[in-house]
Amino acid sequence: MPPEALPLAQDILHFWFEECRPWQWFRRNQEFDRSVSERFGALAEAAQHNRLIAWEADQTSSLALVLLLDQFSRQIWRDQARAYQGDVRAQRLSQLALDQHWLEHEPQRARRQFWLMPLLHAECLETVNKAIPLLERWVDVATADVARRNRDILIEHARYPWRDGALGR
Repeated sequence: MPPEALPLAQDILHFWFEECRPWQWFRRNQEFDRSVSERFGALAEAAQHNRLIAWEADQTSSLALVLLLDQFSRQIWRDQARAYQGDVRAQRLSQLALDQHWLEHEPQRARRQFWLMPLLHAECLETVNKAIPLLERWVDVATADVARRNRDILIEHARYPWRDGALGR
C-alpha cells in the first residue's frame, strides 16, 4: 500500500477515542483485533520499521504513534513477540509528552491515559514506579492501581509471565 493511502494520525485517534468503546481497549476479542489489523496493520508495520519518525514532531501525531506502537501492535500481533517490539520507543514518546508538557494541555482523560500506558506496560520496575504517581495525577486511582499490580508482578517475577510464550522465555 503506498504511503499516501495509509490512514492519517487523526484517523487513528478518531478510531480509538470515538469509534471504540473503552471496554474494547482492554479485552481480548478476535473480531476487534482483526478490525484493527485490517484498518491499521500497514501503518503499524510502518511505525515498527521507523518510517513514521516525522510523527514525533507534534502532540497529535505522537499520540497516534504511541497507539500504533503500544496498543494496536498488541491487537495486530497478539501472542507474538512483535506485539512488544515498539514498547521502548513508545516509552520514549511518553517521556517526550511529559517533557513537552503535552499531558498538562490535554483535556481528555482517556488521551492522557494512553500517553502513559507505555510506562505501565514496561518490564522495568523503575519505569512502572514512575508511572504510578503520573497515572494518579493525570488519569485516575484505578489505573494507578493497575500499575501497582504490575509493579508487584515485576517484583515477584522480574518480568510479566504472560509474555513468556510470545517472547520465547
